[in-house]
Amino acid sequence: MTITAPVPTPASGAPDQPRPIKRSAGLPDQLFRGIARGSGGVVLVIMLLVGVFLGYRAWEALRVAKGSFITTSAWEPDSHHFGIAAVITGTVLIGLVAIFFALPLAMGTALYITEYAPRRIRRTMVSLIDLMAAVPSVVYGLWGAFYLQFHIVGLSRWISTYFSWIPIFKVNGVEPNDPLAPATVYTSSTFIAGIVVALMVTPIACSVMRETFFQAPAGEREGAYALGATRWGVIKTVVLPFGRGGVIGGTMLGLGRALGETIAVYMIISPAFVIQPRILENGTNSVSSLIALRYGSASNFGMSALMAAGLALFLMTLVVNFVASSIVARSRSGAGTEA
Repeated sequence: MTITAPVPTPASGAPDQPRPIKRSAGLPDQLFRGIARGSGGVVLVIMLLVGVFLGYRAWEALRVAKGSFITTSAWEPDSHHFGIAAVITGTVLIGLVAIFFALPLAMGTALYITEYAPRRIRRTMVSLIDLMAAVPSVVYGLWGAFYLQFHIVGLSRWISTYFSWIPIFKVNGVEPNDPLAPATVYTSSTFIAGIVVALMVTPIACSVMRETFFQAPAGEREGAYALGATRWGVIKTVVLPFGRGGVIGGTMLGLGRALGETIAVYMIISPAFVIQPRILENGTNSVSSLIALRYGSASNFGMSALMAAGLALFLMTLVVNFVASSIVARSRSGAGTEA
């Protein structure tokens, strides 16, 4: 004998509706959510307060300089003749030179660690590279000032000899083929400062890229190998496309560090308040080095002018980071991180 239970039928005229599901987060989840939101809010408030402080202290100088603050190269605030055209140009050039060297070095190191390095030495390499970020910037500055720039003069001379037809590699006052040209023409340059800063930002960029490459989907890796791809083929078709967000994010993070580097650049460069687009030639400047150079002897108005320069650097780094965030958010690794 078979017994069948009656199937409940909805009341006539009453439409079917999904049953609401209530989510009751526990106390640990609520605490974590509150701490995370509070930390994010605190960071935003601190950044806003920094910007307001710089703007308030810089208002006096900006009110006097007005639009010429962007176009003037000289720095004579006590005579009301000052601007950031030269120091901003030097800051950007040093940052670009640093990224030019740091990007391939960081990406190659990250790919070697994630794809080629034996497991037994991978952890050691990661620790050594991360320790590079802990080395004080003054140590890099001393190395660059007393060792690198005197040993890299030959390279600078060679580049200026064979590539002086490119404006940025031209050195004024020196014949390209003159072997007796003084070495001091090539020292304290944007090129040398950029190389030193590149070594400082490489560990940061490498760390971001390495973590992104590690997260490349294992299924896509195995599928590429199953189709007969070589290791380089897997890197080119799976790892690099997935890690594009990490590459851009690490590069922009390194660029932000390079734009604001102070002590190492200050120890190497020869300050020049003229727009200097020739990276191999002696003499350049940066916003952070300007502040370190003039902070101790600045008058009240001069301090306001230095705050205005700092505000310009602050806004420039914000723009760089916002652009990088928008690019990373469109990539697979960036979208996966945000999710």
